[in-house]
Amino acid sequence: MIPRRIAVIDIGKTNAKLALVDAGSLQEIEVVTRPNTVLPGPPYPHFDVEGHWAFLLDGLARMQATHGIDAISITTHGASVALIGADGALAAPVLDYEFDGPDTLATEYDAIRPGFAETGSPRLDRGLNVGAQLFWQFRSDPGLLGRVRHVVTYPQYWGLRLTGIAGADVTSLGCHTDLWNPVARAPSSLVTTLGIAGKLAPVRMPGEVLGPILPEIATRTGLPPGTKVLCGIHDSNASLLPHLLAHQPPFSVVSTGTWVIAMAIGGDPVALDPARDTLMNVNAFGAPVPSARFMGGREHDLATGGACPAPTEDELRAVLTGGAMLLPAVVNDTGPFQGRTARWIGQEPAPGTAQRAAAVGFYLALMTAECLRLIGHSGPIHVEGPFARNAAYLRMLAAAMGCTVHATGSATGTSQGAALLALQDRPATAEPPASAPDTLARELAHYAARWAAAL
Repeated sequence: MIPRRIAVIDIGKTNAKLALVDAGSLQEIEVVTRPNTVLPGPPYPHFDVEGHWAFLLDGLARMQATHGIDAISITTHGASVALIGADGALAAPVLDYEFDGPDTLATEYDAIRPGFAETGSPRLDRGLNVGAQLFWQFRSDPGLLGRVRHVVTYPQYWGLRLTGIAGADVTSLGCHTDLWNPVARAPSSLVTTLGIAGKLAPVRMPGEVLGPILPEIATRTGLPPGTKVLCGIHDSNASLLPHLLAHQPPFSVVSTGTWVIAMAIGGDPVALDPARDTLMNVNAFGAPVPSARFMGGREHDLATGGACPAPTEDELRAVLTGGAMLLPAVVNDTGPFQGRTARWIGQEPAPGTAQRAAAVGFYLALMTAECLRLIGHSGPIHVEGPFARNAAYLRMLAAAMGCTVHATGSATGTSQGAALLALQDRPATAEPPASAPDTLARELAHYAARWAAAL
């Protein structure tokens, strides 16, 4: 029986969410959130999984009582794994991938990690390569490897707590972990090198049923015994899934949040450049997807300096003609312009103003356009997440790329995509209608050209 309401656990880098999605409309019936606050340690900065767990159980109980839940799906940010001991509990806290501890062993790790040609995974700093996390953790705690029974990717950690069944999914392993070979569709040589070949949990496709909920979960939440839990999926690939089901290639999807991830489907063949934060992701069907990224949500918050009113047409025009322009990179240790220092040219708009919001929106769009060019984009662009509500961003992106840009209407494309895992590959939405020509198209295009020249 196809479920009517799917609860989606969505752990993003900034917030943890629980959404209840209606199977008929694929819209969120209810969404609750809590900050994804990092605990400082000991032994190192780590995620508050117990706080999340209590929040999720409370939310599941409330949604079950109010609406009813037929299935549970899971999506999380990438670059995280959980190390599970013989007792089924964590053998060590889930390390925050922004912790710089792994950098202290960077030289030693670089000597053993597979090359980009094998993994499609660029070398990233801190713990953004899961392999670097594991290498540092095992070196820092020599007894840890022996205490680990299972290595599970982050969506499946929550699935394990719900079902008692350990797993890993291809999309999370394919998210610049260094642990996956996307062409061979198999673990990379690093799994053996790290000594976890017998510990990596069984690798599954995201849409597989991991198992039914444990009896104690049914008692705690009121969910029906036997409620199925889907294996789960990396959040950017959750955003991509509805488009894979609904649209014919070529097209690109831009998933926005703390990270902006650009993914090209059926685009032009290109040689990916790992030095510019391009990588090969793995989609819900196990296929490689050329991708590029930058920390756009974080850059937005840093560059705006706080809340800004939405710009009017006149305020957009004032920025376009006045020349206020932000150059990369606000967060310069990731993205296509690593190592550059952000600077303003022209008259910098004051923080808190609509013109500041417009200039930052233009900057983020032009950064996204650069990512799309690097991965061979062709066809229309579909924007998911918070930036889908940013008119300055959307209009500049369309002008810079010279193509149609569609903004999704859902509050979070990740929850819609994760819910689709439970719906037997049901197509998402019809192709949205084309918008009218932009009245500022010429000014937007000129601004984009000036930005490129100023680089």
